[in-house]
Amino acid sequence: MKPRAVPVSLLSRHLPNADWADRFELALDGKGLTATQAAELSLGRSPRWVRDLLGLRNRVVSIIGLKSAAPKPGRLGLVGAFPVLEKSDDEVVLGFDDKHLDFRIVVDVRAGSAVNQIVGVTTLIRRHNALGRIYLAAVMPFHKMIVPTLMGGLR
Repeated sequence: MKPRAVPVSLLSRHLPNADWADRFELALDGKGLTATQAAELSLGRSPRWVRDLLGLRNRVVSIIGLKSAAPKPGRLGLVGAFPVLEKSDDEVVLGFDDKHLDFRIVVDVRAGSAVNQIVGVTTLIRRHNALGRIYLAAVMPFHKMIVPTLMGGLR
């Protein structure tokens, strides 16, 4: 089964006043994967083309003064290039704030049927200004390809 886009609410305690969100889910055979393991297996391991795109993104955004390097790990560490803000067995929250937008990636796991588990990846964005709106519009086609590709690493 492939990851599928599912409806998601903008209302979230993880990013109050978010003005954009999407969510992908994937049913996995078996049970027992924690949210942190799911985040590390998907977001912590990127295919070469994704790493190359992020490298290009970092070079372009550094010209206009946006964050272009991975933030330093917080007390909970990093998953891939993303600081871990919160974590439990069922949910891990990644992200950081910048002058153009704030974002959170929420990876969660829950029981599906008697023999499978559902892994979800929700992206929440709060844009601050026109640069945030332009940036999101520019990266969105890539985001919609990258997230399902990264979730494919869970299979």
